Parts: sequence; C-alpha cells; structure tokens
Amino acid sequence: MRKPTLAVLANQYHEHLLQIKAANPLKGVQWYPWASLAGMDTLDGFVGGSVDKLQNLIAGEPVLDVGCGDGDVAFFLESLGAAVDAIDHAPTNYNALLGVHRLKELLGSKLAIYPVDLDQRPRLPGQNYGLTVMLGVLYHLKNPFLVLETLARQSRHIFLSTRIASLTPDRKLSFGALPMAYLVDEDELNQDPTNYWIFSEAGLKRLVRRCGWDIRHYTTVGPPAKQADPVAPEGDVRAYILAESRVAPAASLFHLAKGWYSLEYDTWRWTQPHFGVVLHVAHRLAPATLRLVFHLPEETMAARPSITMSARVNGAPLPAVRFSSPGEQEYAASLPLLEPGRVHVEFELAPGLRHGGDQRELGVLVEVSRTPPVTLS
Repeated sequence: MRKPTLAVLANQYHEHLLQIKAANPLKGVQWYPWASLAGMDTLDGFVGGSVDKLQNLIAGEPVLDVGCGDGDVAFFLESLGAAVDAIDHAPTNYNALLGVHRLKELLGSKLAIYPVDLDQRPRLPGQNYGLTVMLGVLYHLKNPFLVLETLARQSRHIFLSTRIASLTPDRKLSFGALPMAYLVDEDELNQDPTNYWIFSEAGLKRLVRRCGWDIRHYTTVGPPAKQADPVAPEGDVRAYILAESRVAPAASLFHLAKGWYSLEYDTWRWTQPHFGVVLHVAHRLAPATLRLVFHLPEETMAARPSITMSARVNGAPLPAVRFSSPGEQEYAASLPLLEPGRVHVEFELAPGLRHGGDQRELGVLVEVSRTPPVTLS
C-alpha cells in the first residue's frame, strides 16, 4: 500500500488543528488566522511527496521552526517523529505566543517553545539542527543577512519562504533580474511596521548564497514572478527555497535513545538492561552488520557465569549472544537488508548487573567520547 504524501498528511493535520482550535477559543485573543501548513504543499514537491526523504534530510537531528505563529508547522513535524524547537518574538507574534502554548497543552506535545528576538539577539536554543523552517519571516527582519548566517552555522538545511518583487510599487521600473531589495515604509505593506526588505529573485538568491547556503530547490507561488511588486495584493508572489548549508557541522550519525545513565568521567555511560540508540544510515545496506562495543567490568562478572545480550533493529529481532568473560566485548549480528534513513536499535541484557555499592540496575559500560560504539555497516 502506497504511503500518503507529505502534502496529504499536512492537509489532514491542518483539519485536525482547525477542529481543536474551533472547540477551544483563546481568551482575549484570536488564533493565528492564516494557513501555516500551506507551505507543506511546496515542500512536498521538493521532496517528491516522500515523508521518508524529508526524514532522511533531517537525519534524526532536531528541527527548528522560526516564527512559529501558533506552532502548526512545528506540531505537524513533531507528529512525523521530529524533535522540534519553536521560536518567535512575543511582542510581534499574533497572540503573544498564547496560541502555541495552548496548543501544546491540548495536544500533549513535547514541543520546546522559546521567545527569541532575532533582530536583537539571534541566539538559537540549539546548536545542531537537521532542518530549519522559516516561512514568511524574512521580510520581517531588519537584518536578514545576520539571521541567515546564524542559521547556516547551526542548521544543515533550511526551508524558507518570503515575498519577492520584480517591479516598483508604481510598476514603472523592473528590477527582478537584478540583485536588489525594496525597503517598504512602515505603513506601506499591510499597515504593518514590522515589514522591511522585499528582495528581487536575484537578490534573494544572492543573499542566501552569500550567507552560506547552496540552493537545492527554488520555486514561486502566486502570480508570475515578473508581475511581483512589494506592496499590492495582486502583486503578492512568494518564493520558496530549500537550501543546504556549506558551513554547518556534519550530521551526527549516532543518537542515544532510552536507557542510558549520565556521563561519567567525560567518557563512559552505564546503560540500563534495556537501552537503545538511533542511527542514520545514508545508503542501502544489503546485507548489514550491527556492532556494539562495550565493557564488562571484572567486579560485576564475578558473581555470575555469563550474561546474554539480544537486539532489535526497527523492531526485527536479532540473535542473542552469550558473554562469559570480563573486559571489552563486541556484540555483532547480521540482517539481510537495511534501507537508508533513521534506524532504531534496541538492546536487552539478561540478567541485569550490579556494580559495587551502586543501587541502580545496570546493563553494560559503554565509551561514548570517541567513535560511536554502535555502528551499522
């Protein structure tokens, strides 16, 4: 059975949120009135409708939603399995961020919400994002160069939209092919003083490139781009870009999941008897080999003849292996096929261990400061 496309899922989620908002009016303010998830139709085209391709692009890293409004996009991406940080500036947010906080409660979400003024202090809540979504925000920024540079250092991909212009407001001068921007007056565009720079197509592309991004996909929505002007409703043309950073750190291929105790001596972690990791596999593996390198302290093995470790990869069981000696060990098992994308690996140890006077139920001791201890090859 064919999986639903990103656009289909986004439209379904939009209807879901409309029902929730209709049944839960805000006190003293209104819900954000625009369809924030409409941009997912364009992103759907950029990733060929494939949710798997979007998840591969994110590569298990957190996602950042810049100018989140009521959080519709953030909550939707969270519903697809992403961990999402949402940022907006409360004084210019439509309902002072009351909407996004209320939706978080109603949805039982784990969304992290941060008040951030990008014009004054573009400090992001995280360091390494797989994807940043910034829809309809760029023309609200006094210094888009600074913000896009900041994002390029801390996010590997960006999906953004902004209004563009090819004509001056009197429609007498065409500048769409030139790397330029029109600065709107404080009451010239929707009577909104937070509107600033409306770039030409050439200007927007040059800005994105000079800020450290390589454009992978570009399109416009609305009237033909040559008819775009910076202020008139009939000249409202939106440019959409999916770009990849040239300066962000490479994707981390290894993430701890459940079942890990705190880092000790900046090097080691004890696991619980049931623990997991998430790996990002870039290419199809046929066959694939799973390896876990770990340590069994002599003291913990003195009271038992052996322990047994088993594993699951994306829910598929792998053989159990018995270990009967202390020291460095390796669990290794093969599976016939592994498709690219995020891979969930779970380990289970029986029986659990005790170490000295430690009252915790322990699994194994794993060094996490250097090469990832869990690999798929």
